[in-house]
Amino acid sequence: MNITTVRLSAVAAALGVLAAGAGVLAGTGVAALTNGPSPLVAVGNAVIERTPGPLKDYAIRTFGENDKTVLLAGAAVVLALIAAVAGVIGLRHRRVALGIVVVVGLLALAATLTDGTTAASRALTLLAPIATLVVAVVSLDLLLRRTAPLAEAVRVPASRDGDDVRAGFDRRAFVLTVLGTAAVGVVGGVITRVAGGARAAASRAGIKIPKPADAAGPLPSGLDPVDGISPYLTPNRDFYRVDTALTVPDVPADTWRLRIHGAVDNELDLDFADLLSQRLVERRITLTCVSNEVGGPYVGNATWIGVPLADLLEQAGVKAGADALKSTSADGMVIGTPLEAVTDGRDALVAVAMNGEPLPLEHGFPARMVVPGLYGYVSATKWLVDIEVTRFADFTAYWTEREWDEQAPIKLSSRIDVPRAFEQVPRDRVVAGGVAWAQGVGIATVEVSVDDGPWERARLAPQDTVDTWRQWSWRWSDATPGAHTISVRTTDADGNTQTSDRVPPRPNGSTGRHSVRFTVE
Repeated sequence: MNITTVRLSAVAAALGVLAAGAGVLAGTGVAALTNGPSPLVAVGNAVIERTPGPLKDYAIRTFGENDKTVLLAGAAVVLALIAAVAGVIGLRHRRVALGIVVVVGLLALAATLTDGTTAASRALTLLAPIATLVVAVVSLDLLLRRTAPLAEAVRVPASRDGDDVRAGFDRRAFVLTVLGTAAVGVVGGVITRVAGGARAAASRAGIKIPKPADAAGPLPSGLDPVDGISPYLTPNRDFYRVDTALTVPDVPADTWRLRIHGAVDNELDLDFADLLSQRLVERRITLTCVSNEVGGPYVGNATWIGVPLADLLEQAGVKAGADALKSTSADGMVIGTPLEAVTDGRDALVAVAMNGEPLPLEHGFPARMVVPGLYGYVSATKWLVDIEVTRFADFTAYWTEREWDEQAPIKLSSRIDVPRAFEQVPRDRVVAGGVAWAQGVGIATVEVSVDDGPWERARLAPQDTVDTWRQWSWRWSDATPGAHTISVRTTDADGNTQTSDRVPPRPNGSTGRHSVRFTVE
């Protein structure tokens, strides 16, 4: 069999990628079994940790809820390129190639050491990157050894009647090594598929949320007045998700615990059964992400069941001088919440259910915080495992370390859902609609303006509570053909009108009025 240098280099590059892929999949499988971060995720978390804030903002604006997928895909591509280069180098310098793999493996090991994701123990957490390193190095070494006779044959051409066997190339051993390496990767992938997230999913399937002692009451009639606007209650599958977790933490309810400590008289240590035995209330609350641009999608309304945070803090007995809650998630995220915001009478919850079912895994199962009136980055800790009563002066939260404000009330805002941008609308069917929110106060009026014309009052759907958004609609009865721009503004029950000043989300939420360009046919 004749083989050229180019073809052999391509084969070597593929072997490098195969060895690296087998290592990553093996490590990911071990991570699924030990409930720790996979090596690729650990590296991704390290990248997120060290990424400048403006670059993170750009990623959210550009990729939205797909930013994590893009990051992991980018990391995988970079790893594949490094592995391919190592494979090619290994044709002549096997030890150098193995050294490259070892360096990359040690970086993954270091990333895992600094990862905050919960695991059974630090020693178990390190098994995943160690498995990745061992499998990748051993596989690449064996593959390069099997390929070495071909590389030698290319460098020193054999006689005209020479063949691969005479050159020392064992085709059968080579094929078996390739298949064995691939098999290791497949086994790791299967383990990940079966065990990854399995504990939390199985635990969630067996949970029945008790009937709340204080129900939210029936929904008012007259909701969802216009086709195409956001439904009053956002289905769980459509509810926005913005967080830093590259993979959803696997936190089963049967091993979950919530510790409430710090500046308290009586430290609390609750398991999930303890939490469900508390007084449960049901509330409809709108959540908003501070990353939401004007008119953006990162806002949703849901029915939550949970334990009032004020009840838990009363049991713990908050000491004088405290002004903050430092909450921590299972993946190590630290969030700071004003103590006043959970003790001033609003419905701040440790939530266990969302829209009539246990919290979805990606929305914080088994328990999360929900605090009306505050952007999520200072209030909505998912996969909640720890609450420390403390002072803002004594700690810094994840986002405030990245130049976001320490306290962030949700700003008065409104959004146009229909017509959609650049949509063509029949002249006799020009109906606009959307949602507006002013948490803690309530919406008084919504107005629309076409082509900077006079403001006209829209029709409001019934107000449910001051902690939920309010739907609105407006019909343009004398619409004229052509391109038009419609704008919206809202006024809250205290008489404050939404500002036209356009500012970006950083450092405490966007402001401005939403406008949409569309065409009347």
